[in-house]
Amino acid sequence: MADPYAILGVGKSAGADEIRRAYRKLAKELHPDARPGDREAEERFKQVTQAFKLLSNAETRAKFDRGEIDAQGRERAPFHYRSRPDAPPGQRGPAGRFEDISDIFSDLFADRARGPGAQRRTARGADLRGEITVSFEEALTGAKKRVSLQGARPIEISVPAGVEDGQVLRLRGQGAGAPGGRAGDALITVRISAHPWFRREGLDVRLDLPVSLKEAVLGGAVRAPTVDGPVEVRVPAGTSSGALLRLRGRGAPGPDGKRGDQIIRLMVDLPPGDPALEDFAEGWSPPSGYDPRRRLRS
Repeated sequence: MADPYAILGVGKSAGADEIRRAYRKLAKELHPDARPGDREAEERFKQVTQAFKLLSNAETRAKFDRGEIDAQGRERAPFHYRSRPDAPPGQRGPAGRFEDISDIFSDLFADRARGPGAQRRTARGADLRGEITVSFEEALTGAKKRVSLQGARPIEISVPAGVEDGQVLRLRGQGAGAPGGRAGDALITVRISAHPWFRREGLDVRLDLPVSLKEAVLGGAVRAPTVDGPVEVRVPAGTSSGALLRLRGRGAPGPDGKRGDQIIRLMVDLPPGDPALEDFAEGWSPPSGYDPRRRLRS
């Protein structure tokens, strides 16, 4: 295997949090559940996982940096460190505790990192699939839902905050049973209902907020909806349609729990057929040199 730092795309001075973030990003892109049938992605996922297992453990990382073990965790001559004699070829190396990778994604990913001495089951039941629809707000805040699986009883699941449309949640042991082995898993595809006002872009939530001509010209405080409830925002005087306001921490939660922002686009809304406004526009002359389409001219 190549240099684990290069596989994760981090420098040798990277801290534990940076290594964790790099692994999260790559694992989500390459996981077999996200790219079924892609052999190349599956192989890269294995390399990324092995690299993270080595670098997430301070002891094995230090030994690799000193040249005492290779990228697979195997000892290099002439060093003679204690290995697990019962480990299969390619996995012998310094016995040590590393972070359980499955804890990072909980039920989102299928492959659990196995610690020393873990036993592989010879039989495994089939995975069962289901689909659930949640509201836009529930996708951001999390929710408890009941879902029906193929030929099985309904089960209750916890939809994690920040889930994305089309994401597959894996519930271990909730699939079909197998005699003498362990049950398969439940694979739940999450669908998010469209919202009449909000839309999501990454961790940010976007909203088009209509304002009156008077509010746009003179400025003032207006009420704006957020996923946490309405708040008051201030419209700057002289605002044009398309101006953006940012509400920090009002977006979707990320893997680290930190939330994105809500981006509000102000849209000037004119009342139809208002004689007073029409009379005003007829008598109004723009200031000298004003060109509303100046940005379109080279």
